[in-house]
Amino acid sequence: MDFKKLIRKRKPSEYFLYLGVIALGVFLDQLTKWLAVEYLTKVTTVPIIKGVIHLTYLENPGAAFGSFADSPWVFNTVSTVAIIAMLLYLFSGRSSTVLEAVSVAMIISGGIGNMIDRLSLGYVVDFIDFRLINFAVFNGADSFVCVGAGLLILSLSLELAREVKAERSHTKGGDGEN
Repeated sequence: MDFKKLIRKRKPSEYFLYLGVIALGVFLDQLTKWLAVEYLTKVTTVPIIKGVIHLTYLENPGAAFGSFADSPWVFNTVSTVAIIAMLLYLFSGRSSTVLEAVSVAMIISGGIGNMIDRLSLGYVVDFIDFRLINFAVFNGADSFVCVGAGLLILSLSLELAREVKAERSHTKGGDGEN
């Protein structure tokens, strides 16, 4: 296997950008969770907009919506493998756009943020309580994963649209049509 073909050369500034996104995401996640522990454990809930969004402290021993609470080693193993795979992908330079790479970096930061909680506390600190649609209580790391996934879908959709447009342009040009 030729590893040089697997790795695309990137500018150092791009790698610093990706590392910065990961570090900033983990920092913001851990800071907001620390604030939640410091201030929300003493109260039941703090309404930001009553009935819409509240800050409510919750300890989640499992994954999304409390799943895998009885077997955390399964989720920890899967999370670790996923984070490592995404890091390898990100730093291999295989992403086709900066938006795609930043999206992956956001997902990584959220995974690391929640992994820190699981390994150090045995649970994840959740505190964002979006009550307007009776949604689960979540945290900053969860937001980074979801926003990153949404941006990744957008990035891949835009790339696909560019490829389709280029193919159509190539096909028209090859037939002598304009």
